[in-house]
Amino acid sequence: MIKNKLKHIWAEGRPTINGWLSIGNAFTAEIMAAQGYDSVSIDVQHGALDYSAVLPMFQAMRASGVVPMARVPWLEPGIIMKALDAGAYGIICPMVNTGGQAAEFVSYLRYPPLGQRSFGPTRVSFAAGSNYAGEANDEILAFAMVETKQAMGNLDEIAATPGLDGIYVGPADLTLSLTDGKLSPGFDREEPEVLDALHRIVAACKANGIKAALHCGTADYAARAIEWGFNMTTVAGDSRLLAAAAAASVGRFRELVGRVAVAGEKGAY
Repeated sequence: MIKNKLKHIWAEGRPTINGWLSIGNAFTAEIMAAQGYDSVSIDVQHGALDYSAVLPMFQAMRASGVVPMARVPWLEPGIIMKALDAGAYGIICPMVNTGGQAAEFVSYLRYPPLGQRSFGPTRVSFAAGSNYAGEANDEILAFAMVETKQAMGNLDEIAATPGLDGIYVGPADLTLSLTDGKLSPGFDREEPEVLDALHRIVAACKANGIKAALHCGTADYAARAIEWGFNMTTVAGDSRLLAAAAAASVGRFRELVGRVAVAGEKGAY
């Protein structure tokens, strides 16, 4: 089986950068995968896509050698196992709030005797090389998302879950939950209560020998997160990067030609 490069990089003490795909398109996935990310994750939870887009997106990413991962919609065995069979080398599971849920999540990623994953690697048996059944338990990454007040209360229990490889922080939901909706959701938080939670998560991960990952909006904030002890950061994603590049191009054009940025009535062609 082709080895998981993320594990090799982390073993050398180096951090990794993860790309993010919310647009359900194989060409977009191919472009993103070719930009030098260590891994690229397909967002099946909030992305504009479903399973029918996931498999061709993984196929398009293969030539780059990037580590393919997916965030599944929920803690549900069917979609977790289908994402693995399609080629995911790592699964990010949202809204894991207890140690019991973390253990349940891990069980869906591991073949017996370590878990209850059903055997049927439809595509991944071709993409991952030989002896997939014998090595998948050691290569597939399990990331539980900690993003609620309840999860923070059970942080040590979650982090100590046997077979869990890491905790992935969703700062938007975490901010909403920790502040009871008083603060609007978003990335790159500076509020003391959120920063304290991030540092607690890093400490819990280190204490249990697992990895800490954080979803960020900018490379500058991601670099700070690495300094705090995070092992992996996601920086923006395809839709946000496309919007930012397009807005910057249009803005620069308006600036250079000295025009007011008015292009007629909204929605007109």
